[in-house]
Amino acid sequence: VGGKENQGLPGFNVALERDKMNVGNVLREAGYTTGFVGKFHLTSKSDFPEFYKGKNKWINISKDARPGPEASAQFKHNERWMRRYLEELGFSWAKNVYPENSHRPYSEHNPEWTTVAALEFIEENKKGPFYLHLCSTLLHGPDKSWRKSMSHPLVTGEGEIESLPEVMTPRAELLKTIKDKGFDPDSHVAGEAWIDDSLGAIFRKLKELGIDDNTLVIFAPDHGRDGKASVFSHGAAQVPMIMRWPKEIPAGQVCEELVQNIDLVPTFFELGKADKPESYRMDGKSLTSLFKNGTADDWRTHLYLEMGAARATVTKDWSYIAVRYTKEQIAAIKRAGPKNLPKAMSYIGRLGIGVRGADRPGFFDQDQLYHLKKDPKEMKNLADNLVYASRIKKIRNLMQKDLEAIGRPFGEFIPGGNASAPGQIDRQIDIVKKLKIKGKTVTVPESLKKGLGVSRELTLDKLATKEKREARRKARKALRKVR
Repeated sequence: VGGKENQGLPGFNVALERDKMNVGNVLREAGYTTGFVGKFHLTSKSDFPEFYKGKNKWINISKDARPGPEASAQFKHNERWMRRYLEELGFSWAKNVYPENSHRPYSEHNPEWTTVAALEFIEENKKGPFYLHLCSTLLHGPDKSWRKSMSHPLVTGEGEIESLPEVMTPRAELLKTIKDKGFDPDSHVAGEAWIDDSLGAIFRKLKELGIDDNTLVIFAPDHGRDGKASVFSHGAAQVPMIMRWPKEIPAGQVCEELVQNIDLVPTFFELGKADKPESYRMDGKSLTSLFKNGTADDWRTHLYLEMGAARATVTKDWSYIAVRYTKEQIAAIKRAGPKNLPKAMSYIGRLGIGVRGADRPGFFDQDQLYHLKKDPKEMKNLADNLVYASRIKKIRNLMQKDLEAIGRPFGEFIPGGNASAPGQIDRQIDIVKKLKIKGKTVTVPESLKKGLGVSRELTLDKLATKEKREARRKARKALRKVR
């Protein structure tokens, strides 16, 4: 995310560094066998350059590669490469790993392939303490991709295999059950039932081995019901999180406290009695105080979120979002033509995910305040409403403290570096709100073209210059009339 002297632009898939400050290594040193199965997607050429050299280096597989023995061999090579990578990070064991989002020619999901590795790890370590990090590829991708994948049982993260592991409900039987229950087997339900069936296999194994009562299982996806939207969608930041530990957590208990993924590692370190390295920084809190009845007297009152140029402070009732572009971004926004504004003004510099919230009227506003109880879809920006002046001041103070703890510039909150104050692109904000944005398609309405006085795409700087010339022309004309 850049040097600490500048404002950071956090994106996705920030890699684990070679200092081994990660849960797999610290718990291993505490006496746990630590395993990894499934999608990792956090490799780093800059942190581990040696993994990209020599005969065993990572193979860049062409996206248009054709299926067959050669492609399978390359996929298998990269899967074995990933095992070595994870062991270098400090994990005891790794198997059936997807190094990244799987792509052609073997892009289909195969939960049986990851589940069988998870069951193998649990079986091998049933007598001792273990930590398993299991990352399913489900439910990533379009809804239809899950059902489509069911028709490709022999496609895995190591290419083609000869037979499907018999560790889950047969796919045809699962689809029949979905239909018998009154759901459409070709809908999103197929993927949801599929991952549920994978979890069922895990639970059955724990019970079969007699260790389910003393095993904490946490199910926590990386996004919510509204997709990957992080700071600008309460429905996306509010992910389903289920914890099961029969020995310590009462069944059916609901916890309404504000928790975050940063709380997982402190929880694991406490339960594993791990000695945290002195230089290991943790921002989260152990969840163990919530296990008994779902509440704790000293629990946090807000969350801090970040995505690209945006930061958010979220309480149970309110969400405040500050969008502060860097100086470089401001310059790019001012150079952009109307059709290119959405990409330039997306929080992460990407169109698709970056403007997924553009259907919200206040999405491009540099200050946003939403009442989550009354407006859960965040459609009414209250930031400029004087009635909520004290509210926004209070929540901005919370953000200020979090930003100071991080210690990097951000807008006017912490000036310096390439941070830039708001109010410099009001004209562009007004224009981008009038565009029609759907996915990666941006349409400039005819009414907007006429209002700008153009029928072809021009940069807004050129438009501003044209408007100034027109204003001067009118002024001269008026002056001649007076004379």
